Amino acid sequence: MATIDERIASLELKLQQEKAKRSQIEARKRSAAKKKQHAEDTRRKILVGAMVLNTVDAGTWPRDKMISMLNATLTRDDDRALFGLAPLPKNQASDTGDTHESID
Repeated sequence: MATIDERIASLELKLQQEKAKRSQIEARKRSAAKKKQHAEDTRRKILVGAMVLNTVDAGTWPRDKMISMLNATLTRDDDRALFGLAPLPKNQASDTGDTHESID
């Protein structure tokens, strides 16, 4: 038969294990919420992009205005190439920051 001190130690260990499990569950929930938020943000960007491209293709918004806005915004060479824009000089590209900003 276990002494009272052994039982207390056993219960404290079990409590620590259960707290660790709860911590892991909460971390998984936060991770899942962050992943869902990122997916929703990506979907919004895709939908807005599709709407802009459809508007330009329909002729209700000038293509040169869209290209001008993209030219002022995009800094990564591969992003600029998608729209036929020349790469920025290296010092200018590094000064302007990231092109993948979230829209709030």
